[in-house]
Amino acid sequence: FPFILRRTKEDVAKELPPKVESVTYSPMSEEQQKMYDKWRNSYRDSIMEEIESKGLNKSKFRVLEGLTKLRQISCHPQLVDNKYIDTSGKFDALMEMVEEIASENHKVLIFSQFVQMLKIIRSQFDTDTIPYSYLDGSTKDREAPVREFQEDENVKIFLISFKADGTGLNLTAAVYVIHYDP
Repeated sequence: FPFILRRTKEDVAKELPPKVESVTYSPMSEEQQKMYDKWRNSYRDSIMEEIESKGLNKSKFRVLEGLTKLRQISCHPQLVDNKYIDTSGKFDALMEMVEEIASENHKVLIFSQFVQMLKIIRSQFDTDTIPYSYLDGSTKDREAPVREFQEDENVKIFLISFKADGTGLNLTAAVYVIHYDP
């Protein structure tokens, strides 16, 4: 039967200090909150109607759909409406964290399950001419961006989708890991 072999830091680098986890909360922007409330109310109403007419078991997909939509709006409303032009509280907080990490000359991995979210971040980095490496499930040559991040001192940021991880990714240059949308 198949099994997964995973090396942990404790197995290969005993000299490293223990992992430190930090959760950062960021309020939504005013426009983002309005959009969130509108979608939340709409989904709540439609879900309650569907539960009443079809029952809870047959309404689970609608519940998951609503939760996903609200998570996307929390990340950045452009994930739901590409015409949205205002800011996102979480996005602004991320940009501040990245600026601070890079100013301290550290490297950071930024994970997201939403490839479109990585593209929004990527677009901002392109606008600000911030060098980064990028890897998602559609990346053909996985070694090139990994090598670039590991070896190029100018590349402090690696944008990576959860679906792009897996066997053979060794990203030891990063000091920080940010899960954008846990």
